[in-house]
Order: sequence, then C-alpha cells, then structure tokens
Amino acid sequence: MPQFRYKAVTDKGQLQQGQLEAASREQVVSQLQALGLIPLEVRRQAIWDLQLGRQRLAHRLVLLFTQQLAALLGAGITLDRALTIMRQVGNDQALASLLAQLQDGLRAGKSLSAVLADQQGRFDRFYLNLVQAAEATGALGQGLTDLAAHLERAQDLRDKTLSAFIYPLILLAVSGLSLLIILTYVVPQFEQLFADMGKALPLSTQVVIGLADALRHYGIWMLLALVLAMSLGQKLLADPTRRLAWDKLRLRLPLLGKLLQKLEMARFSRSLGTLMAGGVPLVKALTIAREVLQNQQMSQAIGEVTLGIKEGRRLAEPLQATGLFPALALQMIQVGEETGQLDQMLLKVASVYDREVETSLQRLLAVLEPAMIVGLGLFIAAIIMSILVAILSINELPL
Repeated sequence: MPQFRYKAVTDKGQLQQGQLEAASREQVVSQLQALGLIPLEVRRQAIWDLQLGRQRLAHRLVLLFTQQLAALLGAGITLDRALTIMRQVGNDQALASLLAQLQDGLRAGKSLSAVLADQQGRFDRFYLNLVQAAEATGALGQGLTDLAAHLERAQDLRDKTLSAFIYPLILLAVSGLSLLIILTYVVPQFEQLFADMGKALPLSTQVVIGLADALRHYGIWMLLALVLAMSLGQKLLADPTRRLAWDKLRLRLPLLGKLLQKLEMARFSRSLGTLMAGGVPLVKALTIAREVLQNQQMSQAIGEVTLGIKEGRRLAEPLQATGLFPALALQMIQVGEETGQLDQMLLKVASVYDREVETSLQRLLAVLEPAMIVGLGLFIAAIIMSILVAILSINELPL
C-alpha cells in the first residue's frame, strides 16, 4: 500500500508528523481522527515531486492553507486561534507570511473574505465568493471543507493531465537529441569519404548531408527563429478573435478535441456545483464558473447560457443549444434540475468526466506513444540507410 506523510495537531496545538501506510488519503484522515488528532496535511509520499513553476507553487500554497484551516475550524477551533496554530506548526515561509497578513486584517475587524481579497490576486474570484457565501450562512468551516475538496480534485486532474504527457515529452527529447548527435557528429564523419563522389551520391544521402550542414552552420539561427515564431504565436493568440478561432479549431481535432471538451466539462461542472452548494445564486455562479474555462468558444457559450437563465430558462436547455457540451452531462444536469439537486448532480458530472478524462488520456497515449516510436525510428533508420546506400555505391563508381 502507498505511504502517506501527515501533519496533525492535538487539541492543545502540539504538532505531530510522520508517515502512515493506507489505501487512501481518507483512510489516513480517519486513522488520525481516531487517535484524537486534527489532520492539517496529508499527502502521498512520491519518489519524486515535480514542481512546475510559480503557478504550481501558488496552487499548492492555497490548497495547503485551505486544508489546514478547514480541518481546524471543523474541530471547533476559533478562526484567530486556528491561524495562530497554523503559524506555529508551519515551516513554509510563504504560508507563514500569508497567515501573518490575514491575522492582522482579522484583528483589525475585517472579514476573512475581505482580508483574502487584499492578497493581490492570490485568491481568485471563485475562492472569494465561496468564502463570502460561507460567512453569510455561518458555516465557514463546512464551506472551507467543500472548497478544499474542490481544490484537491482540481489539482489531481491537473496532475494527471500533466503526468500523462511526461513520458511522450521525454521520448521526444531523447529522440531529438539522438537525431541531433547523428546529424551534427556522425554524418560529418562520412563527408570526407563522399567528397570525391560528387553527383554520384544518391539523392537521399545528399539530402541528409545537406540537412547536417544546415544544422551545423545555421542551427542557432533556426533555434532563434523557432523561439521568435512561438513568441509571435503567443502575441497573435492574445487577440480575442484569433484566440476564439484557434479554440474552435482545437475542439474539432480528432481525439484531442473530445479530450479538451471533457476536461473543460469537468472543470466547469465542479466549479459550478461547488459554488451552488456553497449558497451562491445560479446566475452569479455561472459568471464565476465561466472563468475557469480555458477554451474561449465554450466560455463564450456559457455567457449566452447565463443570458438564457436570466430570461427564466433552465440550465440544461441553453447548454444543449450551444452544441458544445457532452450529451451525458446535459442529461444528468436535466435530472438534477427536475429533482431539485442540481448542485449535487453537477459534482457527480465532474466525477464522471474526471474518469472520462483519465480514460481518454490513456487512449490518446496508446495511439501517440507507438506512433512517436515508429515515426522517429523510421526517420533515424532512413538516415542510416542513406549513409549505407552511399557507402555501397562507392564500388559502383567508374574508375
């Protein structure tokens, strides 16, 4: 069974940490609670922990803060006391600085949502509205618990998506490096041998030697041109019209288009369901949940859906009219509306499409990885064969 690292505190605020072996994170939490401890952080022990830049660190900081605060408030500890405990037991400097600023704001008479809003965009509108709604209903602990669960599932979906592409990227990098060594070091070793052959060289060999010469003499310029092209592409996509056209094209791509649609559906339904469960009205929740969508075509469609809701229509009908959302999700949403459990049904939709994304990723990689291996293998084989053909053709040259 997997190993989990944990941090927990006693009811007196004393820190305890260590490792437990369990089948799931929930089982570890139950074991710690049975021991009379308040779990602050439980995460699976990995062989390596890949950090993907500042954005990943920011997500992790917010998730850690939410998990710890939700656990302490759920145990009946006051908000100020909970922040004090978190400052005492934490060893993350960024989190300690955040907690100090929040505590100063709370002691000045501000609400938690207000002091979170002062953190220069660290907490997005989704987070702030959910905290504000929880404060209004007097259920801040439960609201933060729901919010932590949402952030955990969203982080897990991001991790699975990124992890799925690690192996293909490594394969592509190693293959590219192999090709670079062959073209810039191995092929030039034969140029002196072929120097006197002139036009007698086979066409494939001339192409390979020409490509090797181009890489040696113009490789830096080619790399610079690639970087400039990528930079120009980003600037072009900053234009809303071009970005919309690009996102429409991505949704039409075979395999990838369906995967993107399911990924966006999981994000949207989880965000909308969490907001509604937290007491945020549907129209406002739609406006906020729309911001989690990265595909501009689908985001624009949600804007049209929101207008339909304001006109008195139900959610499933205008969603279906867009033609961009999966049929299964629409049927589940319709059932949720008919039974009066739309928020819970949206969370179920998110769970369904989390699994669908994982399955689609596996299918995509099942096609992509063999295709990359075969394609790159054939390319390398073609280079080697072109050299061998030229060597064998030496005996055919007239004396």
